[in-house]
Amino acid sequence: MPARPAFEIGLHEIAAGSRATVDLPVSVLSDHTPVTMSAHVVHGKRTGPTLFVSAAVHGDEIIGVEIVRRLLRNPALNRLRGTLLAVPIVNSYGFMSHSRYLPDRRDLNRCFPGSTQGSLAARLAHIFMTEIVKRSDVGIDLHSAAINRTNLPQIRISPAMPRTMELAEAFGAPLILTSKTREGSLRYTAQEAGVDVLLYEAGEGLRFDEFAIRAGVTGIMRVMRHLEMLPAKDAARPRTAPMKSRSSYWFRAPAGGLMRSYKTIGDQVMANDVLGVISDPFGEVEIELVVQEPGLIVGRTNLPVVNEGDGLFHIAKLSKAADAESTLDNMALEFEADPIFDEDEII
Repeated sequence: MPARPAFEIGLHEIAAGSRATVDLPVSVLSDHTPVTMSAHVVHGKRTGPTLFVSAAVHGDEIIGVEIVRRLLRNPALNRLRGTLLAVPIVNSYGFMSHSRYLPDRRDLNRCFPGSTQGSLAARLAHIFMTEIVKRSDVGIDLHSAAINRTNLPQIRISPAMPRTMELAEAFGAPLILTSKTREGSLRYTAQEAGVDVLLYEAGEGLRFDEFAIRAGVTGIMRVMRHLEMLPAKDAARPRTAPMKSRSSYWFRAPAGGLMRSYKTIGDQVMANDVLGVISDPFGEVEIELVVQEPGLIVGRTNLPVVNEGDGLFHIAKLSKAADAESTLDNMALEFEADPIFDEDEII
């Protein structure tokens, strides 16, 4: 049987059965410091799909960086079938400056597919699309909430790509949220190129969250098993079915003031439940935050100081009756028992 061809990326070739970190040139800073996008390529001995895993498209969303780090330390990758492309930091500019954006103040996730002659964001988007996305069959893009917000671990998929539901169920995050893609986003552009992409949202900007990290690492391993990139022994199928939602909304502040929250992510709410109270600094006026529709809190602000119109709670409408507390408890037990974790929890 002929040897499997080397994997080509940029000016590099990675032989079958080997792995390497490659640097893809992006630009040069004003002080002449070169900037690259680094990708770790694991090219299995045997033929199989190509999967990309990316993080820090928004530079302050660092939880995905830790997920990729733990993934690459897993010895199961020695038995990989196919190819894994791991890019822990797509937006290195934002990562270094603890910022969501690029130096030109553009949001990279609104600049795909990019171009070779456009803005800095457009050029970086073009490199990522050309060198990573279009070489892949499937992708998993890791995100968190913005600074001062937090998200329940969830997979977001497009209604226009039916196969992504199958992959999302294999991932096994607490919630699968079907949401439309936005033109200019990585998910939209990858879809146009025929590449299925799961968007993982979990945790808070510039913070680590152990439950969200474990859900992310376990989920990626499960998807790789589902794609037959890894043997069944290396990743157990989820025993707890995810909750599902086809729509969500933001509960916004009816007035400015100081908010005291009674609910958090993972809590189920019913119509007329009180989510919290907004009061003025003197305590003379208090406004109860009464929810009108039942659902699951999948995101919330962490700031007690709010302005009128601020998004306070992101609430998903569940497709069918579910017990969120039981689902989350069972999943936490699955992650704790997973043998892929051999490190102490992050405090």
